[in-house]
Amino acid sequence: MNEKFFDLKKEKQDRIINAALKAFALGGYMHASTDDIVRMAGISKGLIFHYFETKLGLYQFVYDYSTRVINIEINTGISKDETDFFTIREEVEKVLATCMKQYPYIRLFLYSAAREDTPEAATAILPAREAFEANLKSILDRGDITRFKQDANYELVENIVEMTKEGVLQGRFREGDFRADDYLAEVIRYLEMLRVLTYD
Repeated sequence: MNEKFFDLKKEKQDRIINAALKAFALGGYMHASTDDIVRMAGISKGLIFHYFETKLGLYQFVYDYSTRVINIEINTGISKDETDFFTIREEVEKVLATCMKQYPYIRLFLYSAAREDTPEAATAILPAREAFEANLKSILDRGDITRFKQDANYELVENIVEMTKEGVLQGRFREGDFRADDYLAEVIRYLEMLRVLTYD
């Protein structure tokens, strides 16, 4: 990647990043079109290749950029003293919603990238993906599981939480008018319901 990309005005950087996030989130690496990206970003195709050389270079950049943005927000926005299982997850979602106000497709892109099956794309993001997932896991693992009812399997609850969050996100985008605050409010309602159902 050409570091001069960061010499562009921030508004233009974000247009390019958001266009790439949307294309890769909706189409995966294989089906995302650089023609669509440059059209959405309002730039020339030559500019993409000037800064990123290849479509793979752009994909790797937006993944690295996305995880870096989220990690910074997570590491500064979540209390290191918090141990409640559901409160930690609510705080993570608040951080993600903040990121989605600037980069609406960032979370959807990360869900898509986690399932990426194009070998060169999956390999290109693997180190950043492993580091990101390890950082997130270290935060989520602080959650106290001793408050769960005896017959409430916290691992299954975690699976429900993850599937619910992705389902809500997908649904909000399908409705066509995504708002990060609405997404967050809906996810928190589900988390609060699960807290009531699974805690002693």
